Amino acid sequence: MVKRAGAPPSAEPETLAFEGVAIRLGGRSVLGGVSFEVGLGEVVGLVGCNGAGKTTLVRSATCSLRPDSGEVCLAGQPIRELPRRVLATRVATVPQDVHVPFPFLAGELVLMGRTPHQGLFGFESAADLEIAREAMDRVGIAHLANRPVDRLSGGERQLVLFARALAQQSDWLLLDEPTAFLDLRHRVDLFRAVRHFTEAGGGALVVSHDLGGVARVCDRLVVLSEGQVIADGEPHEVLRPEIIHRAFGISVDIFEGPDGRPVVVSRLA
Repeated sequence: MVKRAGAPPSAEPETLAFEGVAIRLGGRSVLGGVSFEVGLGEVVGLVGCNGAGKTTLVRSATCSLRPDSGEVCLAGQPIRELPRRVLATRVATVPQDVHVPFPFLAGELVLMGRTPHQGLFGFESAADLEIAREAMDRVGIAHLANRPVDRLSGGERQLVLFARALAQQSDWLLLDEPTAFLDLRHRVDLFRAVRHFTEAGGGALVVSHDLGGVARVCDRLVVLSEGQVIADGEPHEVLRPEIIHRAFGISVDIFEGPDGRPVVVSRLA
């Protein structure tokens, strides 16, 4: 991510905005008019139970799905009006686990993140190679560069996809369950890299079931339930027993951690 030059004080800040996004799939309403924004310089967590519409919302921000109504906008412009290559330079996505049909080397897959920035013939430059190497170093997977992707664990593949997104040098990162296959150490490393990305001027939307992790890395949390936003605010405002019960159908206790961020403990009984 290359930090953009500062805008004039009077300029409207750039955002990735979901504006009344509604989507139906298979005759069923998955999203029912979702609205919130992700600004540059902030990490927003998107949480909710399975089937709440989180992945569908991420797919709408990459034009993989087109809303039945509403818009996803970048700096006020609907993303459907942007050429695919331009959109790829603005938004990078780390999906849940992806099947790679050809046994690319991990380093080759990370280098694919440079494709939107390359010329007509798609030849990588020395600068592209260096950016890809730096991305792998930042995620701690430089040692995997020459390993075929189909021989990596689920967690290692997830880190390769994350490094590819960093190599894309976009303005926004969309991360769909990025820590699902990661051990505790690599979860911390990934969240740290996300914070570094936003401190350098980017914006990030993190879909996660790891409430403890997002409470620590995110500036705001948005809670989805049955395709609707039921809460949007700072972690200590959103992670409350009544909101968690409404979103997940479970009872929890909330404690303040040593860092002042909320800790969620579910009640098994």
